[in-house]
This record gives sequence, C-alpha cells and structure tokens, in this order.
Amino acid sequence: MSSVAQCRIVEEPLDRLADYGTIPIRFEVRSLFEVVGDVPATAVLREQPVQTPWIKDYDVMKGEGPTRWAKNWDVSNWGLLAAYIGDQRVGGAVLAFNTDGVNKLEGRDDLTALWDLRVHPDHRGQGIGRNLFAAAAQWAKQRHCTELKVETQNINVPGCRFYQKQGCHLSSIDRASYADLPDEVELIWCLSL
Repeated sequence: MSSVAQCRIVEEPLDRLADYGTIPIRFEVRSLFEVVGDVPATAVLREQPVQTPWIKDYDVMKGEGPTRWAKNWDVSNWGLLAAYIGDQRVGGAVLAFNTDGVNKLEGRDDLTALWDLRVHPDHRGQGIGRNLFAAAAQWAKQRHCTELKVETQNINVPGCRFYQKQGCHLSSIDRASYADLPDEVELIWCLSL
C-alpha cells in the first residue's frame, strides 16, 4: 500500500505548532530559477544549476519557524493541517486567514495564504504534499475564499514546480522582498478557488 493511501490529514489546534515544527522544512538547493522579466504572465523561469549546492532551512532563520509565528501574529483565524501515516506525523500545512498585519492577505477576507507546507524528507515525492495542498484549498473554500496564495523563492525549484502542478499561476515577482537575502527573488503563486 502506498504512503498516500495510508496518509490521513486532520486539522489540529494551533497549540500543536511545536509538534508541527518537528517536521523539517529544509531542502538542498541544487539549482535556481533565473527569472527573466517582471510581468508574471510573461516571465520565464530558466533553471540554472548552482555552483555549490547548499541547504536552505527556513526554521533556523531569524524570526522564522512555527514556534515563533504566534508571537508575531494573531493566529486565531489560522489553520493547522497535519498528515499522519499511522501515528507518525509526516507533514503538514499552516494557513493564514483574515489576519491583520499579514501583508500577503492584502487586508482581504476572501484570501487564504498557504503559510507553510512541509513533508518529512523520508516521505517526500509520495503524494503527501499534493494531498495536503488539496486539503488546504478545501480549508480555504470552506471560508468562502476565492484564492489560495503561496509564497516561495526562485531558489526553491521543486517548490515552484510543485505549485505549478497543483494548478497555481505565478501572480507576483518581487526582486527586493528579502533585504537579508538580496540574491533571492520572491515568487507568489495563486490558485483560483
């Protein structure tokens, strides 16, 4: 039986964010997308190998990581989805909704941001992320949202490809979003619901 068939996704209370954070989000950067153009509808993403691969881990960056989110934002309207195989947590997704101060939500109450999606490295490539994404879209629809918005970077080639495969379109390119990481380009993907 495949991991996807065994996987169950449940919504958990936000006080489980520390447990959620036990799933690593790190990945190896082996290539990046050179973003040609600034208009999302016509921009071209050209994959380029990096000279020396490195590990990107958002959880170790200043101010990041699941245990810090509730300190920085009012997460009372947020959602936490967890993926399990048996009793083992193998992934999850966090969704931001109707929250003041979250720029990605644009002050709208018909938009959900997929804040974070992670699958344990031992279980990646087995469809768990796809199931989590579908559950995230359903969560947003239940709140009468018209869009699901996802932020990633040009250094996360697998992430960008994943969101494209889920039906997302590139909606925003920001080359100056990360003051501390000037070589990274913010890419915003949207799924119409």
